[in-house]
Amino acid sequence: MCGILGIYSNKPVNKKLFFGLSSLQHRGQESCGITVSKDDSLKRVKGMGMVSEVFKEDNLSCLDGNIGIGHVRYSTDGGSYDYNTQPLMGFSKGEELSLAHNGDLINHQILRTRLEEEGMMFQTSIDSEVILFLIARYYNGDIVEAIKKTMSLIKGAYSVVLLLEDKLIAFRDNYGIRPLVMGESDEGDIIFSSENAPIEIMGAKVKRDILPGEIVVVDESGINSYFYENTQKPKHCIFEYVYFSRDDATLDKVNSYNFRRRCGEILSREAPCDVDLVVAVPDSGIPSAIGYAQETNIPFAEGLVKNRYVGRTFIKPTQEEREMAVKLKLNPLRHVVEGKRIALIDDSIVRGTTSRNLIKRIREAGAKEVHLRITSPPVINQCYYGIDTPSRMNLIAANHTIEEMRELIGADSLAFISIDGMQRATLIRDDRFCKACFDGNYPVDPIRI
Repeated sequence: MCGILGIYSNKPVNKKLFFGLSSLQHRGQESCGITVSKDDSLKRVKGMGMVSEVFKEDNLSCLDGNIGIGHVRYSTDGGSYDYNTQPLMGFSKGEELSLAHNGDLINHQILRTRLEEEGMMFQTSIDSEVILFLIARYYNGDIVEAIKKTMSLIKGAYSVVLLLEDKLIAFRDNYGIRPLVMGESDEGDIIFSSENAPIEIMGAKVKRDILPGEIVVVDESGINSYFYENTQKPKHCIFEYVYFSRDDATLDKVNSYNFRRRCGEILSREAPCDVDLVVAVPDSGIPSAIGYAQETNIPFAEGLVKNRYVGRTFIKPTQEEREMAVKLKLNPLRHVVEGKRIALIDDSIVRGTTSRNLIKRIREAGAKEVHLRITSPPVINQCYYGIDTPSRMNLIAANHTIEEMRELIGADSLAFISIDGMQRATLIRDDRFCKACFDGNYPVDPIRI
């Protein structure tokens, strides 16, 4: 789950990209980068670390072009190395190109092998370079046709911003699995972003979501939209609303905060419990805990103190780091939970180690009972489209019954929202969401690629 950003303006965009990427920091904390177009050439600064660590006044000031793209990354493929930091850069027909990508290609290894057999030498180990190379190969002055030919070969999830010397392009896979939003300011700035927060922070207004299979080109002639011919029925990733996106994100007509709150309400009806307090695992569990508490009239309490200077535990690259991050990040409030029966509301269980450690620490703080309620269904399948879920052998729900899971994590009771309940929380009747991690129905079958 990376974050991408692109801005087309008549003024320097470096600081806007800096602040915009900072508001997307939750989507990736391993590395970041910015490329701008100035004086008929592209300039790039990138590095390992968070946005505020990589960019300082000196290197930001040299990125004073009027068109630019940015990226924040955590690695689902290729590893956390400096050479995999985005945006990527390439050359074709005498022109420079720079690309930032969110998602995962499920056939990139096949494509990479074929290209290597033809003599191509890659500079990174990530799938995004396959996209850049194919666009560069097919580019003959018509960037839209080059992108369409590339889209005919790549399979999986991709939202992309692409920078040329005089153009900003955004395009999205045929299913719209990963999000991409377009906004416009009163001054005429055109902004593409993984979420709406950067657009609103810049004082612009969200115009719409980029549609599945859409290619949007912004240049001196204005905004022009094209479509890849083989567009499919939308399959937006529902885990965006469960966990990844900010509470204020409205993606493909679903607001994350309201979705999470409704999940809590629905879960309280599907899996009630007799407790004294409702406690959230912050941050994404808070709206659901509020919904659970309001629906049941059980008091909501802040039972866990969050250290906000520690990154998101799900996206740490190793399990040891995840476990240490949980201890650093969340600490039980003894004076709140002591002697109480607690309904602990969390958004998901993936491996189970975080839940087990957290419940143990809440009990040590004096809680009489801990009843865990999860506002997503059991994760039983690996994601191939950009979420760093492990293989099935490491997914606790894929290998254990709910009762076995309850015993392993040490809860007094354990319950998950149903798939139908989660779907109803979107308030959208037709099935336009990818729920493969919960139900195994992959939009693009990774086994057949």
